[in-house]
Amino acid sequence: MGAMKKITVEVPADDLAAAQALTGEGVSDTVRAALKKLASIQAQQELAKLRGKVKFALTLDELRYDRE
Repeated sequence: MGAMKKITVEVPADDLAAAQALTGEGVSDTVRAALKKLASIQAQQELAKLRGKVKFALTLDELRYDRE
């Protein structure tokens, strides 16, 4: 999992309860899931900036050939 850092944070109890209900996990795992989700959103935004700028050298038929 990598280096860990212990933190203390104050969050609204209702927000934490809602997040825990969604994840079905404890506080630490819920916070980790939220941090991973934020990182995922950032990565998606960076990829969206590349839309229409990346040229593929493979044809659709060549891509389908890899599946077989």
